[in-house]
Amino acid sequence: MFKLVLATAAVILCWGYSPVGIHIGLEGYSPGHLALLRFLIASLFMAGIALLMKISRPHWRDLPWLLVLGFFAIALHHVSLNYGQQGLSAGASSVLAQSAPIFSSLIAFFWLKEPVSGWRWGCVVMGLAGAVLVVVGDKGLGAIEPRGLLVLLAAFSWGLYFVLQRRFSGRYGVLTTVCYMVWCGTLLLSVYTPGLAQAVLQASWRVNVAVLLLGVFPSALAYLAWAYVLARVEVSRASIAMYLIPPVAMLLAATVLGESVQSGVVLGAAVVLGSVMAMQLEGRWRQRRLGRSTILPRARQDARGVIDKP
Repeated sequence: MFKLVLATAAVILCWGYSPVGIHIGLEGYSPGHLALLRFLIASLFMAGIALLMKISRPHWRDLPWLLVLGFFAIALHHVSLNYGQQGLSAGASSVLAQSAPIFSSLIAFFWLKEPVSGWRWGCVVMGLAGAVLVVVGDKGLGAIEPRGLLVLLAAFSWGLYFVLQRRFSGRYGVLTTVCYMVWCGTLLLSVYTPGLAQAVLQASWRVNVAVLLLGVFPSALAYLAWAYVLARVEVSRASIAMYLIPPVAMLLAATVLGESVQSGVVLGAAVVLGSVMAMQLEGRWRQRRLGRSTILPRARQDARGVIDKP
């Protein structure tokens, strides 16, 4: 139990640090260079873990899909996030990044033609309204930067990754999928290689340490810790911990960067996280109803069987 709590706390702290590390990294790197350097570090770290754990090799037919996962989960997500955070505070960025389940619902409805209940549609509308509140409350209505909206593109990309990764659920272990996803994403980010070496040499030690921490902790160790948690706890229960990431990110941003938390951002955060939590509650209610619907007929059959016995 203690190890589980420790792993969950590590995930929250690592992913809470991510927007703070990005903010510092952007002081010395372009968004593309920052994403590439971060995941070069993560790829090397994951390679060591893969050799130690002796992960399995993917089938050749799955490589195109792994590249697609790497594009949406790593390349597009993190480049958009880096560009978007140039127009938002670290705290506001952490809130918008947690809106991925809202976009997953929209993608599932419009692309996969999955039915979406009225409750879930209400959550989607409420979540999008909360996202608008965060963007407006962060810099003020007159100072809204279009770049800040790219964080929503990052959340959309992450939500699309959630939908696509269902194809691999059960085919590979979590660690194997994460390793190949990170490596494929890093390969796609290699388009930003020109000028990276010079940027590393010109960046200050403070910036380079922040990027090193980004590569090791949020981009590698957090995924391993999350895999450990998911192997021992139901996804619906474990995901509740994700709601603690924005408050931790805001606290770190206030401590490390001296950011002040705007009331509009706090209100928007409550709306966004509340809508995502309401979505998960609906899923748990549905599972309970399905469980009851299968248990009751069996109970009736058992009862009839007992009565009919001579």
